[in-house]
Amino acid sequence: MLFNSFAFLLAFLPVTVIGFFVLAKRGEVWAAAWLAGASLFFYGWWDYRYVPLLLVSVLFNFWCGKRLADAVQPFRKLWLIVAVALNLGLLGYYKYANFFLYSINAIAGTHWPGMDVILPIGISFFTFTQIAFLADTYQGKVREYRFVHYLLFVTYFPHLIAGPVLHHEEMMPQFSDRRNYTPSASNFAVGCTIFCIGLAKKVLLADNMAPYANALFDNPDPPSLLLAWGGMLAYTFQLYFDFSGYSDMAIGLSFLFGIRLPLNFNSPYKSASIVEFWRRWHMTLSRFLRDYLYIALGGNRRGKVRRYANLMITMLLGGLWHGAGWNFVIWGGLHGSYLAINHAWTAVANRWRFPLQSAAWTAIATIITFVAVCFAWVFFRAPDLTTSWMIVQGMVGGFGVGLPDTLGNRMGAFQPILKDIGITFFLGGGARFFATWGWVVFAACIAFFMPNTQQLTRRFEPVLASHAVSDTVSGWLAGIAWAPTRRWAFFIGMLTVASLLSLHHPSQFLYFQF
Repeated sequence: MLFNSFAFLLAFLPVTVIGFFVLAKRGEVWAAAWLAGASLFFYGWWDYRYVPLLLVSVLFNFWCGKRLADAVQPFRKLWLIVAVALNLGLLGYYKYANFFLYSINAIAGTHWPGMDVILPIGISFFTFTQIAFLADTYQGKVREYRFVHYLLFVTYFPHLIAGPVLHHEEMMPQFSDRRNYTPSASNFAVGCTIFCIGLAKKVLLADNMAPYANALFDNPDPPSLLLAWGGMLAYTFQLYFDFSGYSDMAIGLSFLFGIRLPLNFNSPYKSASIVEFWRRWHMTLSRFLRDYLYIALGGNRRGKVRRYANLMITMLLGGLWHGAGWNFVIWGGLHGSYLAINHAWTAVANRWRFPLQSAAWTAIATIITFVAVCFAWVFFRAPDLTTSWMIVQGMVGGFGVGLPDTLGNRMGAFQPILKDIGITFFLGGGARFFATWGWVVFAACIAFFMPNTQQLTRRFEPVLASHAVSDTVSGWLAGIAWAPTRRWAFFIGMLTVASLLSLHHPSQFLYFQF
């Protein structure tokens, strides 16, 4: 079931919310059980055959958590190793079995047939969430072991399919807080506003940019520079608003139940370094990789060489987590290289007292970071390595510069000269060319110059403000901060109507595939 579908908006959500608060009058356990049951129904809507798999995973990890809490050393560490290994084994079977088989066939020249395996939706997220629970239990951070709350913690529908990756200690106190089982007008106001903004990002922005991105990645012909960058930037902003929209919708839905999810997305394209980018993009996954992989490998405690090696290993595995393919490995490797270069440059710049905080350098660094991220997104989106390299060549001008025929006709006598220096004009597609770049410019203005959702609502909801990384709403932007007024109600209402009128064919969120 999709957040951006009428089945969810008009049936599942109102029934779930009403049932939650009605049953809360009988006790919080009843309400929590209702919400967990509704979450399982939400998951089963995609494919009911995988609900037992999810339940077995939940039961197994809850049982292991209890054993971990009660065991003594060295058995506690053994329990942790076995439990984590089995979780990774389950994830590996469903997500990577065919990838490894095909890789072996390609390297060894064998012909082993692929396995008939369908990837259960959300398996990466609920597996990582439970690995974090096991690690926290081992470290003594887990204090509550009520099964109904643990079941809700893992299956909670706003985060189940595409995150955020949750920590046990940040959710359990909320499930036990009696105040969250009483309906709140302020929670409904903030929650509905954030949800509707996220819905608009998905339906009105991301989905409308998808055809222009697909026109590049689904085209077997080599793209010229302007076509390559147009399609690439269309995907860059499609992914941005798709994931930002989902993150907003998850946070907004949780507000309806009085639950605060951790911030997972905070204007990452405004980052002035790749380090800052990963503090803003998929923030809970970055936290997981840092706390449970990078630090476990030694972090920066064993010298610079080991630090850079740990960064590379972490990002390679992070890339592989996103998808079973060499494209994702390359994407992770690029980001690992970016991070290593970023840390090395910062060390050199600080030694030579380079003005890293100046406005001029911040602007230059933001552009460099954005361009580097765009090149990496090519491998993230392309269906295969051949397509990836072809698009990268186009982005660096390997196939010339393409302009629409309407512009070409107006150039007249200049055409032979332009052709001599590598500028060619493509026939047809002029309208799509201008539409692509029109959407790109429009999306860029919103992503770079407008306040994000948490900045709009931080005046009214301090919890969101506490998660902000570095941006502040100042000047004229402060004047448009959200408040529960009639003017904002009218604007959000019109935005929601426009979104609902565009829900002819709801599309999946891009992160559902991971």
